Amino acid sequence: MSETTTTSPQAQPHERSRTGEELPLVRAVNVMKSFHGVEVLKGIDLDVHRGEVVVLLGPSGSGKTTFLRCINQLEEIDGGRIWVDGDLVGFREDGGHLHHLTDKQVAAQRRDIGMVFQRFNLFPHMTAVQNVMEAPIQVKGVGKKEAKARALELLEQVGLGDKPDSYPAQLSGGQQQRVAIARALAMDPKLMLFDEPTSALDPELVGEVLRVMRELANQGMTMIVVTHEMGFARDVADHVVFMDGGIVVEEGKPRDVIVNPKHERTRSFLQRMRTEDEEAASDAEAPAVPDA
Repeated sequence: MSETTTTSPQAQPHERSRTGEELPLVRAVNVMKSFHGVEVLKGIDLDVHRGEVVVLLGPSGSGKTTFLRCINQLEEIDGGRIWVDGDLVGFREDGGHLHHLTDKQVAAQRRDIGMVFQRFNLFPHMTAVQNVMEAPIQVKGVGKKEAKARALELLEQVGLGDKPDSYPAQLSGGQQQRVAIARALAMDPKLMLFDEPTSALDPELVGEVLRVMRELANQGMTMIVVTHEMGFARDVADHVVFMDGGIVVEEGKPRDVIVNPKHERTRSFLQRMRTEDEEAASDAEAPAVPDA
């Protein structure tokens, strides 16, 4: 498109920092997004460094998912800028003005970003291995033999080496989500985005998905994760961001934000999460009541 848009900040992500450190893989500056006149993101600033796991916490409607979708260009920002690996997301700059990238250019940027959704979105008519093979063949032009070999490796990595020929309907929710993770990894992304990847799963299946995510973190994958799994956030995250009302309320190391939050909104949210977890655990332990 030739439409021109102007947005505010003038940060230069290609430059190195004054300390000589490599600049973030993801840099978001004053990111704003509205839907039908309602501000959902009100100026989000966030840096994510290579190999870092950043967890976004916050109540429903706080803007977490919208922010992920803006990084992956599933939503277009209304203000601010986002860079991934030094490339301005969704736009090119010319003379201080921003021009929309073409659909082809957007698709090329999106290839480097893997995203795992709440719902698995697998192709129901394809087996697990076919689901994982599809994008490398169609988008990157990888040969079928090479794509299948890589897909089998990835299914083994996520603990599904024995399920390559199973269709989604033959898999549990946790297994389907692990196929979705393998599918995202098949594109060899620089960045993985997870949007509440366990929220649609039965409680007993959550652990198998979080286990795969922990392994990815240990391997150095850069990840931004929206989740309500406090144990994962506390144990795996390098940086925790608490969002509410479209702004970053508080951020820092897990021990600071989760264990010792400074803001009342953060404390209130965490207390509510603890109460819900305790109630869920109590319900799970309660003996079944026989029918009369």
